[in-house]
Amino acid sequence: MKILLPISMPLLLLALPLQAQSESMDHNQHSMSAMDKPAADARDPHEYSNGFTLERGPYVLEGPRLLKMADEHHFWAVMADRLEYAPEEEVGAYELSARYGSTYNRLALKLEGEVEDDRLAESQSELLWQHAVSAYFDSHLGVRFDEFEEGRSRQWLAFGISGLAPYWFETDLTAYVGEHGNAALSFEAEYEWLLTQRLVLQPRIELNFYGQHDEENHIGSGLSDAAAGLRLRYEFSRQFAPYIGIERSRLFGATADYARADGEHSGETLAMVGLRFWF
Repeated sequence: MKILLPISMPLLLLALPLQAQSESMDHNQHSMSAMDKPAADARDPHEYSNGFTLERGPYVLEGPRLLKMADEHHFWAVMADRLEYAPEEEVGAYELSARYGSTYNRLALKLEGEVEDDRLAESQSELLWQHAVSAYFDSHLGVRFDEFEEGRSRQWLAFGISGLAPYWFETDLTAYVGEHGNAALSFEAEYEWLLTQRLVLQPRIELNFYGQHDEENHIGSGLSDAAAGLRLRYEFSRQFAPYIGIERSRLFGATADYARADGEHSGETLAMVGLRFWF
C-alpha cells in the first residue's frame, strides 16, 4: 500500500533545514558580536579566587613568601666570550664578563684587554648597572677605566643600550664621556649562525670613535679603529666551546698616523685559536 503525502509536505521538509541553518548563522553572528568587546575584567588574575591572594585572605602563610615568579629571582653568571691567542704574532686577547641580578635589573662587570710579549699592553674595565627597557634590550649606565702600558690611564662615564636586534643580531652601542669634554662611542655587533647543533659560525664587527685627539695615548679623533672577524666554534656543550678564527683590524685617521710614526702597521690580519665558556 502506498502513502501519498500532500504536495506541501516536501516543501515543508526542505524549508526546515534552511530555517535551522539561518537560526544557526544568526546565533553565530550574535556570539561574534558579543566577543568583539571583551569584558573589562576579562584578564583579572583574581577573578576566580573570590579576592583571595598570597598577600591577604585565608591562604596567607606566616613568614616570608616562599612562592616567587621567575622574574623575582636573582641569578649570577660568568662568561669568557673571547679567550684567544694568535700564535704567529704571539698576541693574546680576552673578553670576560660577570653579572648578578634579576630579569629587570642587574650589576655587570666587563673586562677586555690585549697581551703582548707576556705583558698586559692595554685593558678596559667597565662596571655597569643594566635595566631591561623592553623584551630584547637593556639600557646600561656606569663607569669605564682604561689602562695602557705606554700612555695615560683614562676614566669615563658610560651609558648605552644593548640587546638582540631584529634578525637575531646581538648589538651593543655605548657612549662615553671623559675628562676635559672628551667623548667616545663604541659599537659592537655579532651573529651566531648554527651550521649544526654544535658547530657555530660567528661573524663579529667592532667600531670605535673618539671626539678629541689624545696624543699621549696615540689616539686620533673620529673613527679610530675597526675590526671584523669570523670565529668557528664547536660546542661540546653550551658552556664549553673551543674555536678557531680570523680577524682583520685597521686603524684610521690620526690614529693610523701615530702607528706609522712609531714604525707599526695601520692594519693587520690575525689567525687565532680560542676558548669560549660560561658558568
